Amino acid sequence: MNVRKMRLFDTENILSSEDRDEYEKDYARLIQSPGFRRMQGKSQVFGAGTGDYYRTRLTHSLEVSQIARELARRLGKKYPFLAKKEHPGLVMEPEVVECAALAHDLGHPPFGHKGEEVLNELLTTEFGLPYEGNAQNYRILMFLEKRAGSGSGLDLTAAVLLGINKYPFSLAEPGRLKGVYPKEWEGIQSLRQAWGMPEGCATLEAQLMDLSDDIAYSTHDIEDGIRAGKILMNRSFFEDDRLVQHLIQEIVEDQGNSAVGWDQIDMTAMVRNVLDHYLEQWETIYAECEREASRARREMKARWVSRFANQVGIIDDPATGWKRVTFVRDGQEDLELLRTMEIVKKLAWVTLIKDFRVLRLQKRSEIIITRMWESFKHYETGRLIIPPDWLESYEQHKENWSWPRLVADYIAGMTDAYAEKVYAELFAGRTGSIYERD
Repeated sequence: MNVRKMRLFDTENILSSEDRDEYEKDYARLIQSPGFRRMQGKSQVFGAGTGDYYRTRLTHSLEVSQIARELARRLGKKYPFLAKKEHPGLVMEPEVVECAALAHDLGHPPFGHKGEEVLNELLTTEFGLPYEGNAQNYRILMFLEKRAGSGSGLDLTAAVLLGINKYPFSLAEPGRLKGVYPKEWEGIQSLRQAWGMPEGCATLEAQLMDLSDDIAYSTHDIEDGIRAGKILMNRSFFEDDRLVQHLIQEIVEDQGNSAVGWDQIDMTAMVRNVLDHYLEQWETIYAECEREASRARREMKARWVSRFANQVGIIDDPATGWKRVTFVRDGQEDLELLRTMEIVKKLAWVTLIKDFRVLRLQKRSEIIITRMWESFKHYETGRLIIPPDWLESYEQHKENWSWPRLVADYIAGMTDAYAEKVYAELFAGRTGSIYERD
């Protein structure tokens, strides 16, 4: 059996009779799943429904998948060892990376990162259970999603499941903040063992998906920010000392930043240099586009995507004995470009997420999620007001899953608009009809 195309449950492939490639089946299962469709109603930065221009989790995931697929194709031509397929984790198939990218944000709850933060705090404080978006991906894909003939989620191929697994750890490990919930980890770990994956190392496809996500995030969210008027393309904005200090503060406080060598450089000087270059490039492009802001935004985004994408490569990682997908220049990891990307990502963060109107939305989302949680968290009262199919699912699986986890699943699966609707039914004036279908 091809271990890359094996499935955890449908091992004999009897539940899909179509004469299609296994990855084509994965693609179809993903894009036709309710979880995938719901991403159109989940926030990326601005609240879903804020405007028809801004990105949602769905459009973001589509953009990540496009970048990832093209990069996988390019790397396949550049690195001959990939074609040898000497190890299932050292392969780069565009179809796999595309599917992994489409599924990478399924586990995000409504209201963006704030929703994830609130759910984690509620679950952890009261029940000692974590909530984490990457782990929730697997809960959706391996259990919550339903498809004909299967009670085990979408039952994707091993290559796609491991292609999503950028944090190959169990959240049961002490101090582990990102990873996979213990129950799903049993299945993921069995696949990793079947592949002979080194402990703590992600497949090349998972690494490429993760880097493609960073490329999309650091370029596309800024385009949204410029369009929204939150990032002002002028000297007074970009040369403001407060902006520089906020960027540095975010970099210092981000625990995932240590590997790019900030201690080797003058951080303030580099932040100012990147901001100066960014504004100068905008001024040039704006003039080239005959001062048409819409064209200039798209051109600016395209050039930065190209700049990052053109430097993606694969190097040997002496620390692990595995290989690493990263920015590469002259055969070495390009730390300067990695730091540049972090600065651009943080520019989007401090100007968008930290905007007071966005913070008001976040505060509202915290109130909504917390009060819904209080209404549903106790089984005796919560079971009376939760949709019947969720109650039925709990009754079938309560030996494996606690009521608080199922409540978190229910809230996490909501779109922003549906969460507002349920909250209004519980706490606001009368709205709609009791005969509306949930």
